[in-house]
Amino acid sequence: MVIAPAMALLLSGCVNEDNLVQNDPNTATETSFWKTDADALAGVNAVYANLLVDGSYMRCTQILLDGPADDSRSNSPWVSMANCGRFNTSIADPAIYGWSFECYYKGIFRANQVLTHVPEIEFEDAALKDRILGQAYFLRGLYLFHAVNLFKNVPVPLTTETFQYPQKTQEEAWAQVKADFQMAADLLPVSYNGLSGLDSGQTGRATKYAAMAYLGKAHLFTRDFASARTAFESVISSGVYSLVANYRDNFTTVNENNSESLFEVQFSREAGGVNLGWGGEPSSGWGKTSARAITYAPRDFGWTDMQPTWTLFNEFQQEATVNGDVDPRLDATIIYNKPGMMLYGQEFAVKYANSPANLNDLFWRKYQNADGQFADEYDWRSGINERLLRYADVLLMYAECLNETGATTDAYQYIQQVRTRVNLPDLATVMPNMNQSQMRDQIAHERFLEFAAEGHRYDDIKRWGWFQDATKLAMLKTRDEEFNTYQPGREYYPIPQSEMDNNPTSVQNTGY
Repeated sequence: MVIAPAMALLLSGCVNEDNLVQNDPNTATETSFWKTDADALAGVNAVYANLLVDGSYMRCTQILLDGPADDSRSNSPWVSMANCGRFNTSIADPAIYGWSFECYYKGIFRANQVLTHVPEIEFEDAALKDRILGQAYFLRGLYLFHAVNLFKNVPVPLTTETFQYPQKTQEEAWAQVKADFQMAADLLPVSYNGLSGLDSGQTGRATKYAAMAYLGKAHLFTRDFASARTAFESVISSGVYSLVANYRDNFTTVNENNSESLFEVQFSREAGGVNLGWGGEPSSGWGKTSARAITYAPRDFGWTDMQPTWTLFNEFQQEATVNGDVDPRLDATIIYNKPGMMLYGQEFAVKYANSPANLNDLFWRKYQNADGQFADEYDWRSGINERLLRYADVLLMYAECLNETGATTDAYQYIQQVRTRVNLPDLATVMPNMNQSQMRDQIAHERFLEFAAEGHRYDDIKRWGWFQDATKLAMLKTRDEEFNTYQPGREYYPIPQSEMDNNPTSVQNTGY
């Protein structure tokens, strides 16, 4: 009898929607969180944390970048994964590509929170404030770099005011990528060693020259070779970076964050919990480990979803070292049936003696814990850092810029630095006086061997226009049969259907 009048009074009283929104006083919100320099650092750390989840560099981004390249092939039983390399991704199934799209925009959203709120915080250390903002610009640029590069015409959110942003042209998106990396370069330090502040001595954070190198890369991808050349020159002339003596040190836990590394994702078996970061709401139980190793692992040691092509294997043997040996990058990159070849503490020939198919197959060694310290990868918990940008890449991209700006002869010395590490002969002696076109092909060859399974080859053949060049496309089809199912426009992944639904003005990419 009393309930009905009481409800009527409630419904007819002066109550609006704002009165009904009650925030949990024990849970920070966007408006209550950003108060101190420690909050600001925690905020930018959350932007980094997005690099560790499945859609990003825990697994999926590598698949999107390695799948559609002629150094990699997939016979994965998971169709969504195999189709990444066959240019046959389905709009109806957002697995992998859709997860990555979502992940990039979560990263952009978190970076935008930092860039919105940190300027309002009073810092005793103004330099720390600059560093935090610089890292947010760098990470937003990195996530947007992947979005525009993989998905073509994409939204470019710069605020947190709404969740609906219209598609921008590639030109507009690339302009923002460049602006973000330039801002980052202006604000970031060369190193965090010797600094005062909450981030003092913390390895793995974005630096000035990482931003400059990515700025150069963005210019290169948009064929602004002169601007790219200038950016790469600043990195090289800094004297901060050098190639490590042992090529394989770039792909194990032995020598992480070394002199060759400009930026890498920090994975660790010791940090955090033991659960995998599949995505969704962050959990305190999440570990900081990568699933790349189990995804790419040799058969019986992981899922073997990705494997090297025979084209890659054969190309490693086209040119001998000065001592007449096979290019040592072959054994650092691929596990195969070679006398004495070991994997996970077992001899290859013995392990696969009763399986001719495996005995005569190729498996990745890069980014595998295959040197005997683990029995296999089935715990899904690799601690190997993902090297996103190496100094070797800067040297070869700079050589490419020199060639494209009419300084072909000058390109030799920078290519040779990469070749000398693996004892290959002087390129100027064995292939002197190359013209611009010949040098382009040589750089393509050098990059193919140096960066196999590092997510660069697909980017390279796309930005070089090989998909639109009938001769080059025919060549790719002979090198990797997966290119036989390529259709025009499918050098980009589709815009996920969820994005199409949320932004009704979105236009789907050609070919889907």
